[in-house]
Amino acid sequence: MVPENAMKWGELSTARGVYNWTAADAIANYAEENGKYLRCHVLVWHSQLPTWVEEGNWDNETLVEVVQEHIAEVVGRYKGKCKDWDVVNEALNEDGTYRETLFYNITGEAYIPIAFKAAAEADPEANLFYNDYNIGAAGNKTAGVERIIQLVQSYDAKIDGIGLQSHYVVADTNSYQAISNIMDTYTSYDLNVVISELDIRMELPSNSTQLIQQQLDYAGVCAACRDEERCKGITVWQFTDKYSWVPDVFEGEGDACPWDEDYNKKPAYYGCASVLSV
Repeated sequence: MVPENAMKWGELSTARGVYNWTAADAIANYAEENGKYLRCHVLVWHSQLPTWVEEGNWDNETLVEVVQEHIAEVVGRYKGKCKDWDVVNEALNEDGTYRETLFYNITGEAYIPIAFKAAAEADPEANLFYNDYNIGAAGNKTAGVERIIQLVQSYDAKIDGIGLQSHYVVADTNSYQAISNIMDTYTSYDLNVVISELDIRMELPSNSTQLIQQQLDYAGVCAACRDEERCKGITVWQFTDKYSWVPDVFEGEGDACPWDEDYNKKPAYYGCASVLSV
């Protein structure tokens, strides 16, 4: 299980030190009561921030302090419940340079290892991930991911893995070999990997040809994880098209999930299930 929005900073906090835990607690408690593996998302991201953070008059010292406070509060609350944390999300541009965010513009790249250190202090047993999109095949952006790994490790901060979001378009996914190769690159740093936000969208209305191609695409991504010893899981970003984020962001596109809007299993479900022997 992953909370898509409930643990994001802007959903949790309306003022410094003021939190509304209702939605996040409900998810964490449900997972614990029902024996579900809880992967938690996300501690530091430039989007969906509280207004008080976005509009704050920060300098390096005060911004670092508030980031550390937030991470300690959230990770500490769910210590032992959140098995994985996406600590830093989407810190890179497509060319592999750092995205000029509130955090980067004030602290430089140092906010990244600072965040990982704070998360490890709050829950030493949680698995800590850097998470991003378009990092499933070697290129400038994946070189940026390697730079982040090296940076965090140079600070002697704990980083356990890389989350490959894997938001794809039908017939335009990274190949099995490309995904396998880049997973090998990440794991060469003694890290695990996960497929963290898998969906494969298509132009609407969908047709049988697209759905069969989507089945093949899902199978390829899932097989790449299956065959990588250090790929520790696959998370789909919403399991049903009914609640998918895709149509709200990509006009005219959708049907990205393994279940349709009526909760029927699509060919995509069987594509992934077949290679995982589910």
